[in-house]
Amino acid sequence: MTAFVLVSGPFTGGWIWRETAERLRGSGAEVHPLTLTGLGERRHLAGPGTDLETHIEDVVQLIDHLDEPELVLVGHDYAIHPVLGAADRRPERISRVVHLDAGLPQDGDAALALVPDQEVRERLMRPDGPAEHEWRIPVPQPDEWPRWGSTAGLPAEALAQLDRYAAPQPSGTLVQPLRLSGALAGLPTTGVFCTAGGVTIATVEPLVRSGPPQFRALADPRVSFFELATGHWPMLSDPDELAIVLLRAAAGEGHRITASDDEEPFYLKPFVLDVPERPRERIGSVDLHLPDADGPRPAVVFVHGGPVAAELRPTPRDWPVYTGHARYAASRGVVGVTVDHGLYDLTDYAQAAEDIAAAVELVRADPRVDADRIALWFFSAGGLLSADWLAAPPSWLRCVAANYPVLAPPPGWSAVDARFRPVAAVRTAGELPIVLTRPGLEHAEFAGTVEEFLAAAKAVDARIETIDVPAGHHGFDAADHIDDSRHAVAAAHDAVLAHLQA
Repeated sequence: MTAFVLVSGPFTGGWIWRETAERLRGSGAEVHPLTLTGLGERRHLAGPGTDLETHIEDVVQLIDHLDEPELVLVGHDYAIHPVLGAADRRPERISRVVHLDAGLPQDGDAALALVPDQEVRERLMRPDGPAEHEWRIPVPQPDEWPRWGSTAGLPAEALAQLDRYAAPQPSGTLVQPLRLSGALAGLPTTGVFCTAGGVTIATVEPLVRSGPPQFRALADPRVSFFELATGHWPMLSDPDELAIVLLRAAAGEGHRITASDDEEPFYLKPFVLDVPERPRERIGSVDLHLPDADGPRPAVVFVHGGPVAAELRPTPRDWPVYTGHARYAASRGVVGVTVDHGLYDLTDYAQAAEDIAAAVELVRADPRVDADRIALWFFSAGGLLSADWLAAPPSWLRCVAANYPVLAPPPGWSAVDARFRPVAAVRTAGELPIVLTRPGLEHAEFAGTVEEFLAAAKAVDARIETIDVPAGHHGFDAADHIDDSRHAVAAAHDAVLAHLQA
């Protein structure tokens, strides 16, 4: 007999599962909704010391008191953290873990990284942590629930339930990192996307095949996916369909994403142009690819995308696509610069921006570089990092370029700081030239941000030059070894160099 342990997200408890639990029991399943410490009738047990470890222990204790030999653990939103923590300690009792509109946290990740309410996230991310009196996050006001997830499909009575029964969330549960030993690595996993929030199977598939390397794990045949056409609280908006999906997930059903094990990872694929090696000098996190030239030369700083797992090797500045661009720039008589920056998670854009600013200053201070002739070239989700430079271009910045960029946080990227919106920043870019290379077969969600950017740029007569790669995919300069790609790379470099030499 299938047995479910249902654990809900912030501010909510076991009460939220009532209708879904009834449907599951009607199908013959055993169901155990859990209210975590501080989030229901047990709220009086919470205190300043209530943290993620408290909630992990809540789940572990329930597992230990159940007779069923194998359990399906369902973690909604934040609750995937205590669910994974408990599964890591009792893997022999778990048959499957279900991520219900939840993230994919790894060892060392805190739930705060994916809190969609930016005000709360910034307050709790202060270097000294939350103040003593902030040990609980107040329940959202009735009009604030959309800041924590899409309310699509929620009838008025369901919203009233959220307002009536919700409890303050202990801050420690969000700021304490999740610690995993790796014991749950082999457990079957299912992801359920509530598509009104913007994340779908279609948006995840290209990330698995050609995006950040950490997503490749989702191509494991033990990982399945479902979609629910509703908002972030499906147990209230569509309990019948949620129950059906959970039963199917427990039975091992669901969509699988495939990626060939024989296929070379995108980040190791060769650059589309055959360019010779150039002298390269490494200074901290920056590599200078040097031209054959006397005297200071203009420089192009290539800014990689991400997020990229911190432990991944080689690091991006050694990926063929970036070293290829840098060597090609050097062969054209300018200094090509690759740099590693700290975009390890969606909440890391501020740190990555600091890293890029420091790298640019290091490059400008080098005597081999003409400090008054610099271009910045952004790639993929690194495109969001162009916002600061577009908003207030310094006089020495002669050009901003971008290949297959993300120019506004796509749906589901609510953890990205609102500061990083090039679609807004372009309004004050003034006369700064912008060279934009876009593939014709781009992911729809990313392409939408580019169209939004172009519309905003047109409204203020920004200086935009677009280069199209009709048969190109995201990452075309490594993924698509075709004439379209080679011509586009050469044309983009031509344009950037022209602005540097103007």
